[in-house]
Amino acid sequence: MGQKVDPRGLRMGINKTWKSRWFSDKNYKENLRQDILIRQDLEKQFKKAAVSSVEIERSVAKMKIIIYTNRPGVLIGRGGQGLEDVKTALKKKYLFKSKIDLQIDVKEVKSMEEDAQLLADDMAFQIEKRIAFRRVMKTTIGRAMRSRNVLGCKVELSGRLGGAEMSRTEWLSEGNLPLHTIRADVDFAKAIAYTTYGTIGVKVWLHRRRLIKNKQ
Repeated sequence: MGQKVDPRGLRMGINKTWKSRWFSDKNYKENLRQDILIRQDLEKQFKKAAVSSVEIERSVAKMKIIIYTNRPGVLIGRGGQGLEDVKTALKKKYLFKSKIDLQIDVKEVKSMEEDAQLLADDMAFQIEKRIAFRRVMKTTIGRAMRSRNVLGCKVELSGRLGGAEMSRTEWLSEGNLPLHTIRADVDFAKAIAYTTYGTIGVKVWLHRRRLIKNKQ
């Protein structure tokens, strides 16, 4: 079960929460599509800002976008001008005819080693720079395990590794990674490295210290 199911979906409502938090009877399809496009735009536009995740909250007359990033200064800009430009662009593209009040909140991810998405993106970046994939895997696990809040880590690469003619999958793990334990805080992320010989898929599992303890 642990190998077939996304660890985040398996723990939804227990120690994970939804990235889109709103309810809609009539406009569910449009709102969901809009959320996906907004996330893709922000992650593409602020690739250098190391964006971990984008959460969206909606109400009748308000929309709040929460951006988690490892480099908030890159996103906010000088005097907050960067955020104002993003807000204007999003309103023009997605909320042109509506009177919804748009708010953008930036939260800092202090430790990159405790965030699976940031590690996966960094691995993809290194592979695109033609660094040896085994070295990338070992250094990523080493960095993660040096953090006192990480109990286990697993990384997986799949594709034409090293420019080989046939694609294959390589993985490396260290520490404790209980995929079947629902109360365990397991973070999971995917990324894609675009190389001259094809795309390489990156997956990262992180077991952080438990949020829910056994009741006695």
